[in-house]
Amino acid sequence: MREVEQLRKLTDYIKKNLKKGYTLDSLRWALIGQGYSRTAVEKAVEQVNKELAKEAPVLKEKPVIRHEILDESNMPVPRKSWWERLFGM
Repeated sequence: MREVEQLRKLTDYIKKNLKKGYTLDSLRWALIGQGYSRTAVEKAVEQVNKELAKEAPVLKEKPVIRHEILDESNMPVPRKSWWERLFGM
């Protein structure tokens, strides 16, 4: 039972401090520096990753990335084909 309580305490600590902006590596080393075993810290990190993965939104479709080149007056510049660019047409 003690191990389960310690795991919950570590996961809560990591999640709270990740929200504050600390990196996972800095939290990992801070906990090891405080005397927690590496295996306990790694188990807590794995648990946090699992919990955060469950909370993450699921993308239903892939985003479409589009780009266009604009001239000085913010008008789209017609795109030349590969051959036109190669031979300077």
